[in-house]
Amino acid sequence: MSANSFDARSTLRVGDESYEIFKLDKVEGSARLPYSLKVLLENLLRTEDGANITADHIRALGGWDSQAQPSQEIQFTPARVIMQDFTGVPCVVDLATMREAVKELGGDPAKINPLAPAELVIDHSVIADKFGTNDAFAQNVELEYGRNKERYQFLRWGQTAFDEFKVVPPGTGIVHQVNIEHLARTVMVRGGQAYPDTLVGTDSHTTMVNGLGVLGWGVGGIEAEAAMLGQPVSMLIPRVVGFKLTGELTPGTTATDLVLTITEMLRKHGVVGKFVEFYGEGVAATSLANRATIGNMSPEFGSTAAIFPIDDETLKYLRLTGRSEQQVALVEAYAKEQGLWLDPAAEPDFSEKLELDLATVVPSIAGPKRPQDRIVLANAAEQFAQDVRNYVEDDEEAGKESFPASDAPASANGVPSRPTTVTAPDGSTYEIDHGAVTVAAITSCTNTSNPYVMVAAALVAKKAVEKGLTRKPWVKTTLSPGSKVVTDYFDKAGLTPYLDKVGFNLVGYGCTTCIGNSGPLPEEVSKAVNEHDLAVTSVLSGNRNFEGRINPDVKMNYLASPPLVVAYALAGSMKVDITRDALGIDTEGKPVYLQDIWPSEAEVNDVVANAIGEDMFNKSYQDVFAGDAQWQALPIPTGNTFE
Repeated sequence: MSANSFDARSTLRVGDESYEIFKLDKVEGSARLPYSLKVLLENLLRTEDGANITADHIRALGGWDSQAQPSQEIQFTPARVIMQDFTGVPCVVDLATMREAVKELGGDPAKINPLAPAELVIDHSVIADKFGTNDAFAQNVELEYGRNKERYQFLRWGQTAFDEFKVVPPGTGIVHQVNIEHLARTVMVRGGQAYPDTLVGTDSHTTMVNGLGVLGWGVGGIEAEAAMLGQPVSMLIPRVVGFKLTGELTPGTTATDLVLTITEMLRKHGVVGKFVEFYGEGVAATSLANRATIGNMSPEFGSTAAIFPIDDETLKYLRLTGRSEQQVALVEAYAKEQGLWLDPAAEPDFSEKLELDLATVVPSIAGPKRPQDRIVLANAAEQFAQDVRNYVEDDEEAGKESFPASDAPASANGVPSRPTTVTAPDGSTYEIDHGAVTVAAITSCTNTSNPYVMVAAALVAKKAVEKGLTRKPWVKTTLSPGSKVVTDYFDKAGLTPYLDKVGFNLVGYGCTTCIGNSGPLPEEVSKAVNEHDLAVTSVLSGNRNFEGRINPDVKMNYLASPPLVVAYALAGSMKVDITRDALGIDTEGKPVYLQDIWPSEAEVNDVVANAIGEDMFNKSYQDVFAGDAQWQALPIPTGNTFE
């Protein structure tokens, strides 16, 4: 029970239901606070105990000085905890161990449970070993279970043994996409109270849920475990950077172009340890999918969180993804009652401010090794020509380098070149060189949660197939969506066969290439790369491209939107200026350019409108914790302790 020093306890009636809430307007100064600090203020009001959380803490937050350096410590109690299967397993191991200790001491082990709701999504264990075939997904899942059987048995036992602990089994989706599509509440209901959904997660990109108005961020395992056991997170009241959005994106630009622009701006500004909050007229013009894409990249900015307030777009997304009408009505009523509803004209009190006109965003990629190193797409080949010199050995072998202008587009003259012949398993040969795209991966929740860029990628594949184009033979192409909804809408729109024909067959639902689970390159490609020390590249629609992270054979890595990933798979090299040079030759012997296969905004919107519906989310998530037959068949011990 809250000490309720500010007489903030009240009742909110929504439909036939009544909820206890803690009114923010009872605290002097609350109205001028940014959205994110209002969420923290409610947290303190509701959990005020007179000891850890006092009236002085609440007053300090209400009287927040936006220009002061953080000095006031507060205790934040997250509403829930989310985990993935690498960083989350130790938390469950500790719970199991505590149960054993209680049992040895003669107590009841069943009393050991999470005190805050905890959900774990198994998504980090699938590796894209198999690719380019219709059974790649089934083969990769089989390999995944073979490698992880004991760990999966343990997690499945935990699913049955602990209260307030749920497991989303393998082959379902990426933790952050499952979070925004199903697990996130936006407004939490527990014990008769309604309050903002907040969380900490054992994955740095937990911030993706910020796009839904949910305050949360990634923490270490010990912090997550403490939160799971009801302990608050100690933190300083942060500085809040207001990021004003104006205008609208122009046709031909994507959410990825936007997020790479924002990443570059915020890295340059410096936001480590700060909250970033988006406001202004442009927020209303930013789709929920784009907001989630931006939120996901918060660790790449360096900020603790990157949040958007609740508005009609939030409600629209909650409805689309199958949340109940009562829940949607509660989110709207609660946000408006508490001053958490977006006012596009408002200028809250921020510590620092930046501004971006969305109309100025241009097609971009980032690389070759940092997400903030944005490159305008039209300059990409030229920039590669400069950057590759940092990856080519400057020794006697370099004396063998040749610079034949005829081998490269005009914009890439003078690029170090070491043409190497590769013999494929079928006996055919082809030539690769520095800059060869050896991995083209549509991966990571950053983009796969966003249907607009995913549909655009599929339409690029369709138009390429219709012109007789396919991926170059040295490119390992993979499709690893964030949830099963993605493949459902590809199937409904009739786009799956086209993705398959250019090599983007489904390899798994999980974090693959983005975390280094890209699997091996084809043996003959790997051999050529290593024997001739080639500086080959990867292009992925992920959030991280650090050196050595993607694949041990690949030196240079580029982040790009899903449709550009497909385009680079067709081009086969970073030396190709895909804004000017041909991606390939059609069935009539004519060159095919990017503009020939790039879908219009209307084409993308038409597919999104007709192929995606609430029924898909209901179907995908109706029994999400049950898992498939393979999961259910895992033999597990029964009882309160893990034998």
